[in-house]
Amino acid sequence: MTFSDTDFEYLMATVIKAASQEILPRFRNLGVGDVSEKTSAIDLVTEADLLTERHIAAALKARFASALVVGEEAYEANKSVVPALADADLAFVIDPVDGTLNFASGLPAFGTILAVVAKGETIAGIIHDPVLGDTVTAMRGAGAYLRRREGQVSRLAVAPVAPLSEMVGSMAWSYMDEPYRSRISANMSKLRMPFSLNCSAYEYWLVASGKIHFIGHAKLMPWDHLAGVLVHQEAGGFTAKFDGTPYRPGETTGGIISAPDEESWRIIRREIVGA
Repeated sequence: MTFSDTDFEYLMATVIKAASQEILPRFRNLGVGDVSEKTSAIDLVTEADLLTERHIAAALKARFASALVVGEEAYEANKSVVPALADADLAFVIDPVDGTLNFASGLPAFGTILAVVAKGETIAGIIHDPVLGDTVTAMRGAGAYLRRREGQVSRLAVAPVAPLSEMVGSMAWSYMDEPYRSRISANMSKLRMPFSLNCSAYEYWLVASGKIHFIGHAKLMPWDHLAGVLVHQEAGGFTAKFDGTPYRPGETTGGIISAPDEESWRIIRREIVGA
């Protein structure tokens, strides 16, 4: 199954329309019954998550009938879809509202993420900010771009290489098990400034646009990372798992770091992760 520039335009329009219709009207306007816990008080799902995923999934199925569609919320009913990403001819991975805790709290730091996977490789990614209307996009081999609501387009580039003491970075240590949790939280004091928004959509935009130097995560659910890793790579950055191997569709463990270059990645792994 092929995937064209026209298909990519369709995806962008679909994501923007879903965010406009299903997310924005509910931002800072959720009722008590519109929010529920999944696994804990900081792992939430809202009516906006469910309706946005349903909207995007329906549009994908209408255009790509035989493609695999993997949504964060639908995953709970069928967890076999994530391993299937490794071999799918064409697949789409949806995070309808990334940063749901922020969204439910009224903090405008959340986004909609869509990744396109073909034969075990991420070939396109979209990260959309429903509030500002900005969209970060990448197609493999074609660079990463920030597209403003008003139509301006600018190419993204990662931050210049810097010593660890001058870096601004984010590591999602609060979601890690020991010994990583305690070790990484202590080691973050080696930076100029630790930074966290609890939102992969915003973190990948920041690291791909050179606003911060690196980000890192232990839990590798595909809707959080596939699009962002591609965007970061197309902006000139280097991403690998904690053990140095590439991050691939279908993988959910092993931790990753996204840094300006491979040498910076090695320094962060040694000095922050302690691996």
